[in-house]
Amino acid sequence: MDCEFEECNLTLAKLSNTAFKNVRFVRCKMVGLHFENCNPFLLEMHFDGCQLNLSSFYKLTLKKTRFKNCAMQEVDFAEANFTESSFVECDLAGATFDCTILEKADFRTASNYSIDPENNRLKKAKFSLTGVVGLLHKYNISVEV
Repeated sequence: MDCEFEECNLTLAKLSNTAFKNVRFVRCKMVGLHFENCNPFLLEMHFDGCQLNLSSFYKLTLKKTRFKNCAMQEVDFAEANFTESSFVECDLAGATFDCTILEKADFRTASNYSIDPENNRLKKAKFSLTGVVGLLHKYNISVEV
């Protein structure tokens, strides 16, 4: 990593034209941030143990991004590209996935997500058997194990 931020608090910070190139955030509180306002040139970020609730990655291309042990409730991923990204032990309750590219993304240990397979690109994405329920949410059906 070129840069690492540890235990920082960036809640509601303005990110207009901020350049994050190969940056790792560790145990940072980053609630309500609009990452789509960052400079997209060479944008690369990874998150470990962060609070990202109410943040937005709208229309960003962040391929191979790693999210590990993150609180990501109500995060906006609409129209973004997260190809080959991983969501390890992340809570995605209320997160918005709309026209999102999630090809080869890894959701095997993520929880509380609701992703419409008809409205998002999921080719070769990975899910656990218990997580498949998050792909069926729009059908309002009950799956018992």
